[in-house]
Amino acid sequence: MVIELKLTDYLEMVRHARATAPIEDCGLLGGRIEGDVKKVEKVFYLTNTDQSAEHFSLDPKEQFAAVKELREQGLVLLGNWHSHPASPSRPSEEDKRLAFDTQASYFILSLNGGEPVLNSFQVSRDKVVTKEDLRIR
Repeated sequence: MVIELKLTDYLEMVRHARATAPIEDCGLLGGRIEGDVKKVEKVFYLTNTDQSAEHFSLDPKEQFAAVKELREQGLVLLGNWHSHPASPSRPSEEDKRLAFDTQASYFILSLNGGEPVLNSFQVSRDKVVTKEDLRIR
């Protein structure tokens, strides 16, 4: 499975996550699935109600509104994203524990070090992590 993200969306995610740091930034990803390609067409920026630098919880009201908007636009929920202000772009133990949807893409944007790094992952029921083929265009 390939997942595509527009360069403009990637750059806005980086800008937003830097502005939110040191708190983890978070949101949802919506789009279309065409064959073996997931195309992200909408990135939602939601409030991290935990206000933590080490974990996040999506605001439930904002989450509901985002899913409603996706449905109204004929898009599907592809997954979620969050930033790691001070750690690498890979799922933490907590990220794996809270990954309940085996079909979802879990984007992690690391701001740790020099250049930001964005990766996408899927997590199986037994918590095996698979890196997805993320293409930024």
